[in-house]
Amino acid sequence: MTRRRAIVELVLAAAAFVGCVLAWLQSRSTVEVAPITDGQPSTTSLAIYAPLLVLALVLATVGGVLVVLAVAGLRRPEAPG
Repeated sequence: MTRRRAIVELVLAAAAFVGCVLAWLQSRSTVEVAPITDGQPSTTSLAIYAPLLVLALVLATVGGVLVVLAVAGLRRPEAPG
C-alpha cells in the first residue's frame, strides 16, 4: 500500500509542478509605458500579477513536499504481514 501511495504522491507532485510553470508563465505581461515628456518614445515594461506568482510559489512548495514524502515512502522498508 505504501508503494501505491508514493506513486500517487509523485503523480500529484508532477501535476503541481506543471501548474506552477503555467501559473508562472501567465503571471507576467508586457505593457507599454507612455513617454514622460513630449517628443520622447514610449517604452515597454514587464508587469507582474502577484496572485498568480504566489500561486506558482505555493504549487512549487507543495510539489517539493510531495516529492520528499514519496521518496521517503519508497525508501521505507515494507512492514511484515
